[in-house]
Amino acid sequence: MEPEALQSLLQAVAKGDISPENAFDKLKYFDFEPVEDFARIDNHRQLRTGFPEVIWGPGKTPEQIASIINTMRRHHSVVMVTRIEPNVFIELQERIAGLYYYPEARICATVPAALEPRYPGAIAVISAGTADLPVAEEAACTAALCGFQVMRLWDVGVAGIHRLLSNRHLLSQADVLIVVAGMEGALPSVVAGMVDCPVIAVPTSIGYGANFGGIAPLLTMLNSCAAGIGVVNIDNGFGAAILAGQILRTASKLTQK
Repeated sequence: MEPEALQSLLQAVAKGDISPENAFDKLKYFDFEPVEDFARIDNHRQLRTGFPEVIWGPGKTPEQIASIINTMRRHHSVVMVTRIEPNVFIELQERIAGLYYYPEARICATVPAALEPRYPGAIAVISAGTADLPVAEEAACTAALCGFQVMRLWDVGVAGIHRLLSNRHLLSQADVLIVVAGMEGALPSVVAGMVDCPVIAVPTSIGYGANFGGIAPLLTMLNSCAAGIGVVNIDNGFGAAILAGQILRTASKLTQK
């Protein structure tokens, strides 16, 4: 933010020409910070949306990622990078001290994911199969790094539905459920018929040829006869976690009114 622009805004507030509320709204859209000639960091995204910007790893060099992390951590206590392969993390670790890595989720962050929850409500992440765990762990780690309580339930797909039914107590404890499934993608429909909270369905690209890289479970989830399901894109565990967080944050705001 240019010092002159900030000073002018603060002077207007001091004189009563603009209200603190209007000044706050202006600050939400005021600031971005360039990183050399390849990135512009949206430092005020958390003010606007509730969650800070997250770095997408693929397509960036380790040098670029490290520069972006170092810029962002001056403004945010939690900086997260998604889709980081182990060899890339090794290079990042050499450039940034205290960086944590979660290999199954392919996420690295400036703080551990075992944080104390900052927001009310619990997010349960459920996977149909073990092969769906990378996407499920991406959702779980993202939700934990964003400050939410996370519960995990793995390998409870419809091929052995008794595994899910024996864990109904966990389903009842969740305020939002993220259900991750490949193959035909039937699990979210089953879960949504058992619970009284929102269900976010995540199709994965796991499956045989007719799975079409996740399109088959995506269509199954979109065509679900169970109500209360929202569907995100194929393999998008990150997006599911952010949506779950927005649902809980909105519910918390409503109860405070």
